[in-house]
Amino acid sequence: MSVITISREFGSFGDVLAKRVAHALGYHLVDKAFVSAVLRQYGVAEFDLEYETQPGFWDGLDAQKADRRDVMVRMLNLVVRTVARHGNAVILGRSGYAILTGLSDVLHVRLQAPLDDRIAAIQAQQNIALDVATELVKEKDAIRTAFIKSFYSVPWASSNSFDLAINTALVPLDMATAWVIDAAKLSRNGVGDKPTTRMIEIDSIMMQAVTEKLNCTTEH
Repeated sequence: MSVITISREFGSFGDVLAKRVAHALGYHLVDKAFVSAVLRQYGVAEFDLEYETQPGFWDGLDAQKADRRDVMVRMLNLVVRTVARHGNAVILGRSGYAILTGLSDVLHVRLQAPLDDRIAAIQAQQNIALDVATELVKEKDAIRTAFIKSFYSVPWASSNSFDLAINTALVPLDMATAWVIDAAKLSRNGVGDKPTTRMIEIDSIMMQAVTEKLNCTTEH
């Protein structure tokens, strides 16, 4: 596969798996830090703050916020699609699976786990109280659900949007990583005459920003 998107429930170890897969395949890792850095060059510095901390910002009909929301999402789509056109990338979160749906050389992976397991994982990782971890996980779930529902009309909880869904409470990370790598190696060129990332129309200025941030000028 040219591109792998990894969607994850908060607390299901998506960041760890994404790094492992990118390293094993020699792919670029595109995460929230990468996307935010590119967006800042376009004056959209507040996206990360809004996305991470304000579920109400995405879920609602406040006309005063509509224009700002639309600009943020349009720029996010542009960054993700440009990365996909560049190729050989693991895109962690940021609605990659919804933005790149329908492209046959993109592998969409979903990591999930029962709520109690994710709360326990976050409690241990951040060394916080159980009630704090519970509130944090539920808030992150609400943010992602609102964002996907509002702008992509894709059911956040549905596995139908993914090629591979893994319960990380049952499947060890080493095994999950191997599954994703094996799935990615099954096909690197797409399927038949279905659309691929090569068909994505790009903005040359955005491509320049992305290639500079990736430190790679070769499209894969």
